[in-house]
Amino acid sequence: MAVAATPRRAPSPPPAAGRAATAHPAEGQVLSGSQLTCAALEAEGVSTVFGYPGGAVIPLYDALPGSSLHHVLVRFEQWAVLAADGYARATGEVGVCMATSGPGATNLVTGLANALLDSVPLVAITGQVPQPMIGRDAFQEVDITGITLPVTKHNYLVQRAEDIAPTIKEAFYLARSGRPGPVLVDIPKNVFLARAPFHYPETVARRGYQPSHIPNQRQVRLAAEAINRAERPLIMAGHGIMLAGATDLFREFVERSGIPVIFTLLGLGAFPESHPLSLGMMGMHGHREANAALERCDLLVNIGARFDDRATGRIDGFAPNAKVVHVDIDPAEIGKNVVTDVPVVGDAGEALRLLIPEVTPRRHEEWVAWIDTQRNRALHAALEDRPQTPEPYAIIRAIAEATDGQAIVTTDVGQHQMWSAQHFGYDHPDRWISSGGLGTMGYGLPAAIGAKIGRPDLEVWAVVGDGGFQMSLNELATAAQEGLDLNVAVINNGYLGMVRQWQDLFHAKNYSEVAISGPDFVKLAEAYGVTGIRVRRDDEILPAIERARSIPGPVVVEFVVEPEANVYPIVPPGASNSEAMHDRWVDEASV
Repeated sequence: MAVAATPRRAPSPPPAAGRAATAHPAEGQVLSGSQLTCAALEAEGVSTVFGYPGGAVIPLYDALPGSSLHHVLVRFEQWAVLAADGYARATGEVGVCMATSGPGATNLVTGLANALLDSVPLVAITGQVPQPMIGRDAFQEVDITGITLPVTKHNYLVQRAEDIAPTIKEAFYLARSGRPGPVLVDIPKNVFLARAPFHYPETVARRGYQPSHIPNQRQVRLAAEAINRAERPLIMAGHGIMLAGATDLFREFVERSGIPVIFTLLGLGAFPESHPLSLGMMGMHGHREANAALERCDLLVNIGARFDDRATGRIDGFAPNAKVVHVDIDPAEIGKNVVTDVPVVGDAGEALRLLIPEVTPRRHEEWVAWIDTQRNRALHAALEDRPQTPEPYAIIRAIAEATDGQAIVTTDVGQHQMWSAQHFGYDHPDRWISSGGLGTMGYGLPAAIGAKIGRPDLEVWAVVGDGGFQMSLNELATAAQEGLDLNVAVINNGYLGMVRQWQDLFHAKNYSEVAISGPDFVKLAEAYGVTGIRVRRDDEILPAIERARSIPGPVVVEFVVEPEANVYPIVPPGASNSEAMHDRWVDEASV
């Protein structure tokens, strides 16, 4: 079993002169390139790697048994990088994956793009054909550094065995510093076989890479002045708060300023959703009161989020009355989509540490009271009475109730993802793990595997659709082989649900190629040696969840739901957040 990673680190951006915790026992010894690679990973504190072997990395896999690294054998390389992604999000550490040359390397591309868009720290190590064969169209040769240039923070082609350790040191520094992201290290097979002394560098110095961790004090004061003057301020909480390990500071800032909080999709968990100042998710499928507050606020303070189109809707209708303060570690995000009045470039934790003393303690009672009038108080009653069996919302709430809101929830992409975001109620950071920017179907199960290996102390539920699950369900074999105690909730509506919903609402119900037949998921689970449970009625939901929780090892629970259930609210394409469509069933119940 993998060595457990430590919980997410405290807010401390890695310095340029990073140092390994202790000298590696192999320091100074002459090793093969493969052994150098393993020793470098060990020196970085890596305990777990996800991968799939092949010709160009056979020497690396030959060295693995002699290292302390636990290798998790996935069934497809894309799921290796996404398992490493889930591991990184759950632990705050750098996720590591391995693949061979050619198709093995190209199968990582989607996962690397996923990590880049969601700012996830990853290091991918790929094998390459021997150096004399590069450029000759050798068997399983591709230019993976060229292919991955747009979807990595940086990448390398290592030319000498003595360069392996310094390159890996630098790769980890780049992956975790500044705005985190994926880094790829490509190593030719003959370099894995060559020998060199192992020297792990204590420092990293890149003249062209100097991320700004500490924000400009003058900009912080300008932000504080705007906050202190505002009558209807609103905070937009993003993923960057958790990447900085700054959730405690963020809570202190919110409670001192008295400003209500809305969340981006990946910002969920940055602040307890049960808190009186929490308004829930914003944007395309956001809560009505969150989008109503955006429409009326006079100041929007964005901390750690890019202004993604699914959050903003039509830009000219986004927060139309608001002055904008944007705190982000990546200067390229400032002003990219939304005009920013007060830019604050730096780590979210460092910005909050400087901002808190400058902010006047306040209580925006009238503003909060107005927002409260925008809540649809008939929502829960209407959904409970809705004639659907089982009710998708009820499934998510039942998982939250059974786990006391403590579980890590991973998802695929689609309707179930939005139901999970809307209705679980995330009170803890790093418990909500989902593909945000890229929207990668099949993400849920491999991410759950990575999360469970990284945080074996926490319960893990993968909530997936019947479409996305069929992309990565072969990873049940990995979960079984690793003996992982995780649960998979399959929301089975017999459709590619979100595409069908768009065809329903915006394409005159032309259901083109979205009906998807599936296997018998219970028998499928049993074929992989894991437990399968099927739920067809509302009164079976909670008992099935509790049964799954009581069974050691992986469990698949199939929930057969109403085929044409839709996610509401939904902002139509090209519309502003204020033009969201609401469920007629709920709206009629509120009249």
